[in-house]
Amino acid sequence: MLELLFAIGMIWVFGKLLLFGIKAAWSITKILCIIILLPVILVGLVVGGLIWLAFPILIVIGIVALVMR
Repeated sequence: MLELLFAIGMIWVFGKLLLFGIKAAWSITKILCIIILLPVILVGLVVGGLIWLAFPILIVIGIVALVMR
């Protein structure tokens, strides 16, 4: 009986830790994409001659940043 309770407790604790790890990794991925990847993509678009596409994206992101703050 104690083994069953221990097994249930282990599954519960490590299940919670697994969910926390997934949430933390997702947050880190979002931060990296916003802080590093997005500016690199925008600069790449401008260097590649696609300023007509990069400028509206920059404006939309700026508006979203102002509204979300």
